[in-house]
Amino acid sequence: MTPQLQQAIRLLQLSTLELQQEVQTVLESNLMLEVDEDQREETEGDAERETGGDEAKKSESEEFERELTDNDDSSMPDELPVDSTWDDVYESYDGSTSFSKPDDSAMPDMFENRSAGGTTLQDHLHWQLELAHLSDTDREIALTIIDAVNEDGYLTQTLEELYLGLDPSLDVEIEEMEAVLHLVQRFDPIGVAARDPGECLLLQLEDVPADTPWLSEARTLLRNHLDNLSARDYNQIMRRMKVSQDDLMEILAVIQSLNPRPGSKLPGSEPQYVVPDAFVYKRGDAWRVELNAESSPKIRVNPFYASLVKRADNSADNQTMRNHLQEARWFLKSLQNRNETLLKVAACIVDRQRGFLEEGDEAMKPLVLRDVAETVDMHESTVSRVTTQKYLHTPRGIFEFKYFFSSHVSTSDGGECSSTAIRAMIRKLVGDESVRKPLSDNKIAEILKEQGIQVARRTVAKYREAMSIPSSTERKRLA
Repeated sequence: MTPQLQQAIRLLQLSTLELQQEVQTVLESNLMLEVDEDQREETEGDAERETGGDEAKKSESEEFERELTDNDDSSMPDELPVDSTWDDVYESYDGSTSFSKPDDSAMPDMFENRSAGGTTLQDHLHWQLELAHLSDTDREIALTIIDAVNEDGYLTQTLEELYLGLDPSLDVEIEEMEAVLHLVQRFDPIGVAARDPGECLLLQLEDVPADTPWLSEARTLLRNHLDNLSARDYNQIMRRMKVSQDDLMEILAVIQSLNPRPGSKLPGSEPQYVVPDAFVYKRGDAWRVELNAESSPKIRVNPFYASLVKRADNSADNQTMRNHLQEARWFLKSLQNRNETLLKVAACIVDRQRGFLEEGDEAMKPLVLRDVAETVDMHESTVSRVTTQKYLHTPRGIFEFKYFFSSHVSTSDGGECSSTAIRAMIRKLVGDESVRKPLSDNKIAEILKEQGIQVARRTVAKYREAMSIPSSTERKRLA
């Protein structure tokens, strides 16, 4: 492939934020390109006055650009070639992005990308350690303990393992490490640096007011019957603790007010925001798709610098400007190709998934890359690159393009149902089930079969686990 085609294909792969960085890099390296902003009309007028308003020179520049186009042997085809060795040429981007659902009351005129720093749990604990009055030895022990705390707030190593990792010159005993651990466990959030969930919850109970009803029973349950609680074996707990079901519900209410993952209180790493590549909105009975004009800066060839290129001049400076002008034209052509391809694919997805936009996940239709590729007359590899890390702003939220692709399951009437729709049905069935007698995977499969969807029990289990829904045993509640 020519360098120009490699550039065009690479731009298809870039996310919106990466594209903005690429455009900024090109603007800094190519003197022929500039940002095209409406508010710069006055500045452009000054530039015209500076050049003396030489329309003849400008026309000569435009004619020269046309000549470059006519004499260029390597033109960009409408269909980009298949690049089977993509990973051999470019490094794949492996970043993850999170997003929040925006206000869908109206299509926004501009999507602002905000960046805010996050505080990790270690940072928060280190800050509290600086405020504590500890000896140098105890401080070193506390730092070792804090560094062994994971994101959920639990110790990832035993005290014995941490003890072996300390500097022998500190000359400390394991009992001293235990004392420092108890001090760190009193840091905010309460329960941090616990060695297991039982210890974590017991530490938090120490911070509960002493006159709280059922506090003593809650401690007893956590100390002696945590395994039964994890297994949802409420009958065994009631028998061993000699309490009624209503009493057990009161005890569990005290425990459920605690946080088994104290580290989750902090935001953690720096949040990342998504800029949608296209907007979907409804006008009358029709769904419309528009590219996000704010996602990519508008750039153009600077007419003044282009007019300085002389047709018959073979000097080094003139040749450099000729090369910059040609590179600028190719970059603008690649950007245009990217936008047109993105709009085609987005429009095809919206047309196929109109049911999802109007009714939700349960109306999602099966869709694979090949379906879109055949509709827009492109290769599957091109569609795959276009849908990677591209996001669609819909009335139901912001979704990655790949969210709308899913496999299918046959129905009893010979039709097809997408896996996304099946997941939505499973989620709805679990949400409506009795907490005393949750639906098993086999029962869910039977209900779906009654609705005409042929799905095996193991498939239900796979979808349920993919949605982080616990098993029926773990979902069981007293009321």
